[in-house]
Amino acid sequence: MSLPSTGPLAGVKILDLSTVVLGPYATQLLGDMGADVVKVENGAGDIMRHAGPSPAPGMGAIYMGCNRNKRAILLDLKTPDGIEALKRLVKQSDVFFTNVRMDGLKRLGLGYDELKQIREDIIYVHCAGYGAGGKHEGKPAYDDLIQAGSGIADLFHVRDGGPPRYMPALMADKVSGLHAAYAVIAGLFARATKGQGQFIEAPMLEAFTAFNMVENLYGHTFIPPMAQMAYTRSSSINRMPYPTQDGYIGIMPYSDIQWKTFFELGGRPEVMTTDPRFSTYNARTANIGALYQLVGEVAATKTTDEWLALLEEADIPAARCATLPEVLQDEHLRGTGFIHERQHPAGFPYIAFEHPVKFAGTPADIRREPPLLGEHTVEVLKELGFSDADAERIAAAARKP
Repeated sequence: MSLPSTGPLAGVKILDLSTVVLGPYATQLLGDMGADVVKVENGAGDIMRHAGPSPAPGMGAIYMGCNRNKRAILLDLKTPDGIEALKRLVKQSDVFFTNVRMDGLKRLGLGYDELKQIREDIIYVHCAGYGAGGKHEGKPAYDDLIQAGSGIADLFHVRDGGPPRYMPALMADKVSGLHAAYAVIAGLFARATKGQGQFIEAPMLEAFTAFNMVENLYGHTFIPPMAQMAYTRSSSINRMPYPTQDGYIGIMPYSDIQWKTFFELGGRPEVMTTDPRFSTYNARTANIGALYQLVGEVAATKTTDEWLALLEEADIPAARCATLPEVLQDEHLRGTGFIHERQHPAGFPYIAFEHPVKFAGTPADIRREPPLLGEHTVEVLKELGFSDADAERIAAAARKP
């Protein structure tokens, strides 16, 4: 049992038929905010249970990062009992959330039209790879494919002239998951105000392309184009954490006075007083590569600590460039309690991150550790009205290889 949630979505029930990262990341956010998320798995469970190191069966590292605040049930959806249990769950749920391909859902009788017959006001959120009506409708999609198709991978070519590359993170999955999470909340709000459920499609390619093109449509925003694509500042090859005498630092002067002060501190006051390429915001944007090259030259003249002290006193934004292990010991993130250690009931400690958004009146919380495979099957089946004997029987059948 877990404590009642204090979050803004307390009282909302979500049937989560999603796997890997996109869907589970989205539903974890909703669980953090108070929703009762019931994660339905079959077979060996979510593939991410088996990705990376695992101190207990089915508790892989990536699974741990996006499946807390959920109850896990194991059902064999190829059996009448499994489908009956799922349909009873639909009747009790506010949201049906899935990233299973639509053809597969329809074969199981789990399309929107079928579930609407069970619960008329159901909010059905389908995380597709590609939007309906397009050339790629129904095709499978993965983070790599969406990074390739959205133009994100091409930004590396734009920046340095080399081949396209993937970001070394599952960016498309997580960004698409954020879109799917707010879609759920918007669907709940619409139902609360209009009294109706609806079908919501959250396609990866469209979500990640929109995310990419906010700044990178750039000159092609206008017809005819007024400049190249890709925002000149963010795509500059010289935009980087700058080497200092003993490490790396992020430096971000922004206003005219900040730029002037930075170069004065670095012993190069002439940069901002005599060079017209850098005298105004528009001029700096047009010549950002050359400006960032000068920043790099100046940054190399002092240690990281010397720069941080000088820049803080001058009110110029800066940050030490942390390694991944250093992030886990960051004084700010530790001081707020955001990064902390927890003990899993399966017998191992692990590192966790609090929900990043703070709600003053309805705080998000961590009520449940990431669940073991099928941990709550019997519990949930009993809530659905199955007898003790039937709940045990259905659970045992789902566990069979």
